[in-house]
Amino acid sequence: MDLRSELLKSIWYGFTALDLEKSGKVSKSQLKVLSHNLCTVLSIPHDPVALEEHFRDDDDGPVSSQGYMPYLNKYILDKVVEGSFDKESVDELCWTLTAKKNYQTDKTSSTVLPEKDAFRLWCLFNFLSEDKYPLVMVPDEVEYLLKKICMAMSIEFNCVELEDFFSQDSVQQSGITVWVFLEMMNSGKITRGIDKSIISMAIEEVYREIVGDVLKEGYLWKKGQLRRNWKERWFTLRPSNLSYYTGEDRKDRQGDIPLDGNCCVEVLPDRDGKRCMFCLKTLSKTYEMSASDTKQRQEWTTAIQTAIRLHVEGKTSLHKDLKLKRREQREQREKRRQAKEEELQRLRALQEERERKLAELELLKEAQKQAQALLEQDEQRRRQQHEQLQRALEVQLREAEEVSREEKKEKKEFAFGGRKMGVFIGFLLVLCLKARVSMQAEMALKEEEAERQRKRIQELEEMQKRLEEALQQEIKARLDEEAFRYAQAGLLAEEEEKMKALMSLQEEQEEYILKTQREKQELKQEMEAKSRALEEAQRQLEEVRANRHRVDQDVVAAQRKLRQASTNVKHWNVQMNRLMRPIGPGEKRPSLGSSFSSFQIPTQRDPGLRLRRRSGSEDQDEESKENVDSRAGSDLEKRHSHASNGDMEIP
Repeated sequence: MDLRSELLKSIWYGFTALDLEKSGKVSKSQLKVLSHNLCTVLSIPHDPVALEEHFRDDDDGPVSSQGYMPYLNKYILDKVVEGSFDKESVDELCWTLTAKKNYQTDKTSSTVLPEKDAFRLWCLFNFLSEDKYPLVMVPDEVEYLLKKICMAMSIEFNCVELEDFFSQDSVQQSGITVWVFLEMMNSGKITRGIDKSIISMAIEEVYREIVGDVLKEGYLWKKGQLRRNWKERWFTLRPSNLSYYTGEDRKDRQGDIPLDGNCCVEVLPDRDGKRCMFCLKTLSKTYEMSASDTKQRQEWTTAIQTAIRLHVEGKTSLHKDLKLKRREQREQREKRRQAKEEELQRLRALQEERERKLAELELLKEAQKQAQALLEQDEQRRRQQHEQLQRALEVQLREAEEVSREEKKEKKEFAFGGRKMGVFIGFLLVLCLKARVSMQAEMALKEEEAERQRKRIQELEEMQKRLEEALQQEIKARLDEEAFRYAQAGLLAEEEEKMKALMSLQEEQEEYILKTQREKQELKQEMEAKSRALEEAQRQLEEVRANRHRVDQDVVAAQRKLRQASTNVKHWNVQMNRLMRPIGPGEKRPSLGSSFSSFQIPTQRDPGLRLRRRSGSEDQDEESKENVDSRAGSDLEKRHSHASNGDMEIP
């Protein structure tokens, strides 16, 4: 299925959505808007005059799809350049047009899919539908798509509830439309009891795999080309390239690795602290990668080799190739079914011919039996007549002999009468001879007739034998041919079973791959959560360490200030002791004595200057430092006051 066919499927929905009266025609004003929007999303220049010139003779009336197709092919599709536009934008435009008219759902129902999921299912339907209009999907493809979605949701596909739907004659003969398919998905027969987020993720996964031509996705460690450090990247494999991103949201693409026939994949030994390594070699660079385990490495190497094979074979999509193979298998099954039906009809015709010939043979046998019975009856009748004639002749001969003996006895007595009797006897003998001759002639004729009948019977028997032999040979040939046909059918059935087993194994492999991918994603998410928790704990530990270091520095500073304050206190104690010596008579400033008499000298034992060292008590250290500073300041003030009041400086 080429790009033009894919675009035509989506545009067909947009055209039919504008046909509100379902007459097969759309007004020119609507077609202008549709053409302008198509040119916009396909990134080609729009020529508004071309539509007017193309339909110059049809200014007032609407335009049919057959009339719009030449314009669409000439002015839009022929100018399309693959890769210069986003196919999903075209699908979204056509879906927006057709969903307003045909996709009416109950928004309050809990089983209704979101608009985005319905759009993706619509795209999947277009991809797997047959290349004839109106677009329909055969039951085999519907079952294939539902199995893929169930595999993505990690549930088993149960077609018992859909058996009645699939067994309908209309579905088996003509397939189902996309609106019937979406209605079936919204009914909840398959997604009953499953969270909508899981359904959306499964539909998105199948959409990216089938429509987006994504062979495999997942995290891999990749070694840099310049800095030679390892970084984890999200890889997406397509038949034409291998892209890698910062994360699985695929927003920040880091690079693309083009795939062609010169690329190859090799397994590498573990090194640099990495395991399950492999490399992808191109003509210019070698990319080293590391998988999470041996199974993932095997899956990635197999998937990359599949992508390279597809590129070498000139195929742009794996699922397009699989779709063509499934279609060929359906056509082969249909041909085998038709061949079986023709073979069964031929065998039924041969059976009827055999039964007819057997009936004719039975009739021939019955006629032969009847002819044999008639011949036996004729033979028996002839024998009876012959025996009767023979007995009559014997009786007449005995009578003639008796008469001749009597005549011989009476010959002497009755010579004259004897002569008459001899004449009479001779006459009788002549009559007997004539009768015997006629009977012998009749017997010869009967024997000839019997011989002819025997020859006829022999010919019939030989013909029957030849017919039986010919029939046996034909039956044997038919049986041999039937055996060969059955053997061929068995081989074809065995081949079909093997193909089904292969497809099931492939589906199981895909299911296992998807399951492992999901498990890896879950494990990855768990690892990310643990790594985030570890990073948070490390950050908190660093904060605690920084706070402790800061507190230690504050304690050291406080201790230093405390030592400085203690030194200052000792110094001022000495000075104060000097100032408090008694003044003798005759000395000036007697008032100082009275003032000093009421003054108390602070010492280190003063509880106001006592500092308590406690670990982690920063406030108390600050208070102690403030107290020491305040006392030192007061001493300085007193000293300055004494110096200002007196004229002499006390050493």
